[in-house]
Amino acid sequence: MAPRMAPAQLDELDAETAALVEGAGGLNIFATLARHPKALKRWLVFGSHVLAKSTLPARERELLILRVGWRCGSEYEFGQHTVIGQSVGITAEEVRRLASEHLDGWSDDDAMWIRAADELVADHVIGDETWAQLAERLSDEQVIDLLFTVGQYAMVSMALKTLGVEREAGVPGWPT
Repeated sequence: MAPRMAPAQLDELDAETAALVEGAGGLNIFATLARHPKALKRWLVFGSHVLAKSTLPARERELLILRVGWRCGSEYEFGQHTVIGQSVGITAEEVRRLASEHLDGWSDDDAMWIRAADELVADHVIGDETWAQLAERLSDEQVIDLLFTVGQYAMVSMALKTLGVEREAGVPGWPT
C-alpha cells in the first residue's frame, strides 16, 4: 500500500524541522510527521522521555512497545522495535512469542508487563490483579511511565497505520 501521506523531503522543510528529522535518523515516521512541524517538535520531547528517559528498564519497555505494536496491528512499529528490543536483550524467539495471544513460557515478571499492555490496549485500564502485581514490584514513577509508554505507542501505531507510513528497507516486519 502506498503512503496516504508521503514523507516530507528535507528540502521541503524549514531548517529547524529538517534538522529535527535528520537528528532523529531521517526515518519515514519523522519525515511524515514533519508535515506538521509544531506537533513534531512537541511530540519528540514526550517521545524522547518515553523511549530514552523513563524509569522503566529498557528490556521491559521494549516488551511493552512490541506488544502494543502487535496488538494495534502496526507492522512499522513492531519492526522498528524488533531491532531495538533485540539490542536490549529480547531474543528472536521472544519477539515471535510477543506476536501471539499466549503468555506460555514467559516468566511471571515478563507476563505481568505483557498483560499490562494487553489490558491497556483492550480496555484502556489495567485490571485489579495486574495492578496489584505492578504496585508490588514498581515505583509510582514506573507505573506512570508504563502507562505513558503504552499510550504513546498506541497513538503512534494509530498514526503510522492511518498515514500509511512504510517501513525502511531492511527493517523486519511481522515474525514468521
